[in-house]
Parts: sequence; C-alpha cells; structure tokens
Amino acid sequence: MSTEIYLLNGPNLDLLGERSPEIYGTMTLDQHVERFRAIAHSFGATVTHLQSNFEGELIEAVHAARNSAAAIVINAGALTHSSWALSDALDTFSGIKIEVHLSNPAAREPYRHLSTLAVAVDGSICGFGATSYDLAAYAVRDLLALRG
Repeated sequence: MSTEIYLLNGPNLDLLGERSPEIYGTMTLDQHVERFRAIAHSFGATVTHLQSNFEGELIEAVHAARNSAAAIVINAGALTHSSWALSDALDTFSGIKIEVHLSNPAAREPYRHLSTLAVAVDGSICGFGATSYDLAAYAVRDLLALRG
C-alpha cells in the first residue's frame, strides 16, 4: 500500500477563517491543509485533499482512496452527525481512518454529540483547534509505523 493520505473536509469547511472564528479559529482551510501536508511530507507521505459541500463527493473520494491510499483523515463537518452513508463508505476502506474536528463536539450542542463516523474510524481527534489536524497527521505516521 502507498503512503498516500486522503485528507477530506466536508460542508462549510471552505469557510474556515471567516465562519465562527471564536469556535473554529482564524486559520483558513488552505492553511490547515498546508500544515498537514508539511507534516505528512516529513515522514514521506503524500496528501490528496478534497473539500466538498456535497456528501456524495466525499463518498466517492472514500471509494477512490480504496485503490491508492494508506490512510484517510476526515473532518466531515456537520455530516459527522447525520451521514450513515459516509460511515458505510469509510467502513469499506481497509487503511487507517481518523476523524478530526477543530472544536470538541461533545462540549457543544446535544445534536453534535453523535458521530455516525465513530464506528468506522480508528480514532477521533477533537477540540484542539488547528493542532487537531497536526495530531491527526502524527497519528497516521505512528499507526503506519505500527502496521509496518
């Protein structure tokens, strides 16, 4: 398997830096992706990034990752709480899967407490702001090393 990582970002994450900066911070999505990419490159991985406001595009990206990627890191945004279809797609991917969130959904509104993705991923990283993406990259690195 390759050392390619799919970094998937869901609805409204294209508005990072301007949408609710008190919750999500002031960094743009491009800045998060560049930091993630730099960490991935430091351990020899490449990154394919997709942001989409459409559930089906994210599902198609998961399907594409099945043929080329060692890992998927996903911030599904609000789809985290409602998309069993995305969860089912992730379940078909045999590589490393990490759910990431800038905020801590468990400390927010009750509807955000459910993650439909949790049953399909290896782990979740939440609530550390910009560092959440960094931690996800390091988690991929460490899990790749463990799996040989």
